[in-house]
Amino acid sequence: MSITPSSPALAALLLAMDPDADPVRRHLWLIALFDWIRGESQAGEEAASRVAAFLDAVEASPETTVRLQVWWRTLIDSVDGTTLLSDYGFASRNAFVSELIERLHYKLLPTSPETSDASELFALAMPGAQDAQWLAALPEPTLLRLGRLLSAPASGPNVQVTPGLTYWQNTLLEAITFCTSQIRAAGFSPEIRLRMSTPALEASPFHSLASDFDAVRDAWLAQLDDSGTAGNVVQATERFRAQLDACRHAAASVYTHLDAHGISVDLVFRLRQLRERVLRIRALLDCLLGEPAHLHTAQLVSHLASVGQNQRSVRALFSNSTSLLAAKVAERSSETGEHYITRTRSEYRTMLGQAAGGGALTAVTTFLKFTVMALGLSAFWYGFWSGVVYAASFVVIQLLHFTLATKQPAMTAPAMAAKLKDFSDATALQDFIDEVTHLVRSQVAAVLGNVVVVFPAAVLLSLGIFLLSGRPMIDAKEADHVLQSLTLLGPSLLFAAFTGVLLFASSILAGWAENWFVLHRLDSAIRYNPGVTRRLGTARANRWAHFMRHNVSGFASNISLGFMLGLLPAIFGFVGLGLEVRHVTLSAGQLGAACASLGWEVLRSPALWWAIASVPFIGALNLGVSFYLAFRVALQAHSVSGLGRVRIRRAVLERLRQAPLSFLWPARDGP
Repeated sequence: MSITPSSPALAALLLAMDPDADPVRRHLWLIALFDWIRGESQAGEEAASRVAAFLDAVEASPETTVRLQVWWRTLIDSVDGTTLLSDYGFASRNAFVSELIERLHYKLLPTSPETSDASELFALAMPGAQDAQWLAALPEPTLLRLGRLLSAPASGPNVQVTPGLTYWQNTLLEAITFCTSQIRAAGFSPEIRLRMSTPALEASPFHSLASDFDAVRDAWLAQLDDSGTAGNVVQATERFRAQLDACRHAAASVYTHLDAHGISVDLVFRLRQLRERVLRIRALLDCLLGEPAHLHTAQLVSHLASVGQNQRSVRALFSNSTSLLAAKVAERSSETGEHYITRTRSEYRTMLGQAAGGGALTAVTTFLKFTVMALGLSAFWYGFWSGVVYAASFVVIQLLHFTLATKQPAMTAPAMAAKLKDFSDATALQDFIDEVTHLVRSQVAAVLGNVVVVFPAAVLLSLGIFLLSGRPMIDAKEADHVLQSLTLLGPSLLFAAFTGVLLFASSILAGWAENWFVLHRLDSAIRYNPGVTRRLGTARANRWAHFMRHNVSGFASNISLGFMLGLLPAIFGFVGLGLEVRHVTLSAGQLGAACASLGWEVLRSPALWWAIASVPFIGALNLGVSFYLAFRVALQAHSVSGLGRVRIRRAVLERLRQAPLSFLWPARDGP
């Protein structure tokens, strides 16, 4: 629909424009103007045409032109535009809960137009994603007309008297000053400064940043009143841009320290803010010095409208927070996951042996779990003591260097995704696919070792208990319940997928615990703290430090998983959800105990075969769900794009088509 200057809605809007109105009425008129510009269409081109129609209507009447210019002058004198340019779009805090509450306030509570903050007024006037589109779609002639119409001289108590200086130019200078101060404050903070690389610290780019910008401002103002030359501005600007790059690189050197000594979410947040402020200064400089300036200005305002959406978006908050969490735990988990991946036949056989040991110990876990059940405790205490049994069993398996199959995927996924750090390398994708085949083979070996051993071990343990006490591990009634609970015809597969989520959650806790341990240098504290060494002795303190550094991740993962497997079903049962856990190794052990209780006659029962049929599916869901979730987190941590993920999927399918057996059995070891 075409808009003409004589449009009734536009005519009524211009008639309602009152320069003498109170601030709230002025702000409401501005909001109404942008509502009219957006219209009902989502097309940016149509909104841009409405801006041209608005200019036509204003310029058709000299009286309206003057009234609009007076209105605009009154508006910009009553709001602080500097905060809009320097701070809009940046999160005010890193704490997730407080930031979430603030964004929910934006979503659920109305915002008042009674404000002197240009950022708040901008958010009210530009509330939708469409605004960034139509601002970017404004043609150059329209931008030139807007510039001529709204240009106003700078004024105010803090404005340097310079002929030709406009309000917009002065606001740009002030915004760059504020951003420069914030970058320097971040660079001088001890948390960042003490983690910079030695060359970056010695170069001290943050020290001269303010004076370098002062040189740019002075040279530009001198050129503006014809007392300076353009060459001075270019030289000063190049030096200032070089210092900005040096500050950015100095801050980036902190990541090397974080990779080696643990990742702090707060520090990563500050580093990202610092980088974004450097980019904001570059955009402000383009508006001030770039040609054509009006195009750079339109790009900046469009960018502000876009980042304003992210600043108010709850989804963006969750995305950014999970990205920080991914960066925090993925590196730690990738270190732990490396020893779960087998690449040769000898390593494959070693994995089988370790998994067999884990299966044998899980048979004992099965017995202890049924013992706790026989005590007849309340639901909570039954879940608690079951969690103690699981956690203790998993820790013993860890300390004996055995393997529990379902612990692998959530740990190995980050190790695999770490291969994709340099995705542009032509060989990186093939190396990654090789890791996929190694991982799948490792899972096959671990599951076979666990299940093939835990089932007969549970049968033998039950028979041994029968010989000693005259009763099997569980009675016939409980054995029938085990078969019915594990049947493929019931909800076992849903419970198996839920267990996969718990396995993934335990890996997240493991990565967090190891990162926390490393970040706070607790291994060094145990090794060198005088109070610790006095109590333990130097040699024992060294052994404890080494032991904890290499096992803290496993302890966190195993203990958290044990208590989640034990307690969560009781908690969910209390609220009526009825979710249970189905762990492939524990399920196979329970199945062995049930068979030992029911004797040879159970072979004729269809319930047994339905339960046996569910075991491989339980294992696949345990492994698949936990691996998928961990791999998604790792991909996010390494910033692998959607296109990259498509390439990964295609490459895996191609390897599966060409060499399917490579996923099951390793090639012969080389000479």
